[in-house]
Amino acid sequence: MTVPPLVPLATAEEIHAHLVDELNSALRRPQMYGGELALQIQITHLLFVERQPDGLRLMRQDWHARGFGDCALGIKGPLRDVFPQEAHSDEIASVYAEFAHVHGWLRPDRALTADAHKALTDSVRAWAAADRTWADITQEFGAPSVLIGGINPRYPKTLCYLTDDPRHPIVSFHLWNGSEPDAETWPVYEQPKLLAVRSGGGSFHASLTLTPEGERRRPVDDSCPAP
Repeated sequence: MTVPPLVPLATAEEIHAHLVDELNSALRRPQMYGGELALQIQITHLLFVERQPDGLRLMRQDWHARGFGDCALGIKGPLRDVFPQEAHSDEIASVYAEFAHVHGWLRPDRALTADAHKALTDSVRAWAAADRTWADITQEFGAPSVLIGGINPRYPKTLCYLTDDPRHPIVSFHLWNGSEPDAETWPVYEQPKLLAVRSGGGSFHASLTLTPEGERRRPVDDSCPAP
């Protein structure tokens, strides 16, 4: 049997760059990569490489304080009280994207200037008081920095807008396109409809602005179960 030649192992820098690339791909297509568990594993690996053993614990403490982890379902718990079931994967990924941005791992396709980000955050709550579509968002604010969920209009997605400075909070536009109960056709809309905008680094509910469509699609009697 021929013994294969020894190949030098990847350097720490190469390993780190590979993990960052994989995390950015998974954030954009979370369902394809395995959902929240895959994001947790990739972040755990990055924290290990960067010698941050308490990073995951601190992340969970921060999320709990902000209302993202108040029940046995973790991040999904608060989200399922606000968004239809089909939206949860992209919503969860947007929260992980915030953590990645703070740690310098997020690689945006487009970064906003500080002035453009301020203009967006100053106007977005009033702008979201009316029903909006995917096309409305990009026409008003340009292409997103990170598109979570792909370009197929048949599926939910989240559009994230951010600057290169992690001190500026990510602004996330959460869009939905599912079906009516007992409907024979799917999806409902040709363009996904905006359900909510999430902006700011504070509590989940304080950062959230629901559109009229978001209020209509909000689940009923689907509260977070006790642990």
